[in-house]
Amino acid sequence: MGRMKLKSKKKKTIFRFLILFIVFIITLYFSLKFITSMNIKLKSQDIVNYLLYDYKSEDIVNDNMNKRIKSVFKLDNLLGMKTVKTSKVKKMNNKITTNSKPIVYIYNTHQTEEYAQTTLAEYSVRPNISITNYIMQDIFNKNGINTVVEEGSITEIRKINNWNYAGCYKASRVLMEEAKRKNDSLKYFIDLHRDSLPHDKTTITINNENYAKIIFLIGLENPKYEENLKFTEYINLKINEKYPGLSKGIYKKGGPGVNGVYNQDFSPYTILIEIGGEENNTTEVMNTTVVVSEILKEVILEYEQKEYN
Repeated sequence: MGRMKLKSKKKKTIFRFLILFIVFIITLYFSLKFITSMNIKLKSQDIVNYLLYDYKSEDIVNDNMNKRIKSVFKLDNLLGMKTVKTSKVKKMNNKITTNSKPIVYIYNTHQTEEYAQTTLAEYSVRPNISITNYIMQDIFNKNGINTVVEEGSITEIRKINNWNYAGCYKASRVLMEEAKRKNDSLKYFIDLHRDSLPHDKTTITINNENYAKIIFLIGLENPKYEENLKFTEYINLKINEKYPGLSKGIYKKGGPGVNGVYNQDFSPYTILIEIGGEENNTTEVMNTTVVVSEILKEVILEYEQKEYN
């Protein structure tokens, strides 16, 4: 009788354990399903921080995540490609590097412009235009061009001032003025946007690689727009020389019902670039951002060299 009771007790214990285990698995399953359905978005800067991470330490908690995202965008290859290594550029770099003050300011008047869903769909990542900022900044900084990326919120400034969406340029002007107040050395102002045309209008294949096309915008209501136009035309020329078809040209905009200035009166070296459209994926955008950044780097170094001579 005693042995039968022990066996019965043992069976009950195993049964209870199985029930608890099944309940645990079911709870875990529905918890994960709930979290996945919440559409949590990672910040674009967090993504780019992963992309640009330098593996200087062995004990990195997110090491696997970093490698995974880096492999998705193939950024190691992107940042290593098409780098100009002439002695002239090196000489200019050395001169500019001696001046630690920032000379480039990168910002987005329309910070919420998004690109296509990425292959990181399980993380509900839908990158917006700001991911281009940090790629460009990284390339500039590595070439001795001290660069500031704006991290203030256009939306918050609009809310505070009760401005509608058309007030985005007034909001970015506030941020530009504050950045200039903090860093009087700022000279080049780059406003990065995204177009809204379909994929076939915003994509080009060069050497079997897809790139997001770009277009420049010049406001004709700026009293000194010719200066901004001259600078933009030179950049556009350089891009067309190296990557024919990548740039759709310069769109001049003015007249009733449009902004017509786009803060380009702030500096003769203020430019507005639209990179790709809402249907371009992250790889296409990254491909373009890298090559455009390389060309912008060359142009800025060339202009700065003229001042040193």
